[in-house]
Amino acid sequence: MTPLFKSVVPVAATVLLFSCGGNNSEIKNENSHSGIPEQTEVQNSQVAPVLKNDKLNAVYQHYVHLTTALTNGDPNEAKVAATAIEAGAENLEGADKVASLASGIGKAPDLKTQRASYSDLTNEMIAMIKKEGLSQGELYQTFCPMAFDGKGGHWLSNSKEIRNPYYGEKMMSCGEVQETIK
Repeated sequence: MTPLFKSVVPVAATVLLFSCGGNNSEIKNENSHSGIPEQTEVQNSQVAPVLKNDKLNAVYQHYVHLTTALTNGDPNEAKVAATAIEAGAENLEGADKVASLASGIGKAPDLKTQRASYSDLTNEMIAMIKKEGLSQGELYQTFCPMAFDGKGGHWLSNSKEIRNPYYGEKMMSCGEVQETIK
């Protein structure tokens, strides 16, 4: 091997390692059965939120999946998550509107339409979660004032970090935590 190659490889490997490792404040595991990101640790050992109602908790995990898909601008993955929300909501008392909205997201022709339905879905989820409560951890009700031509839009998050599902990469950090749900 040439001396240049011997010096470039370790530097390149180090750069790659740190660029992929990035921010370790959030650790996620992949649920091998459903493909849903399962949050096991939230920023600096904060307890991951768990809802009191197990069926609603399962729907909420799919909601997190949907939020991530919209944040990443992935309409196909949003459809997968919406289908899972719809199926879970059908087994959840008082969640007919959640199931209907999720169905609409699953059938939506584009990301813009998905995001509009997501806003309505979020409002329903917030009401249900506030009614049922959490058994551990906390959730953050976050708001983007610029969504929908200045009307604004809410979303729920496990973290105080702003990752905007309405604008994704265009305005990732647009928004603020309005309420902590405990």
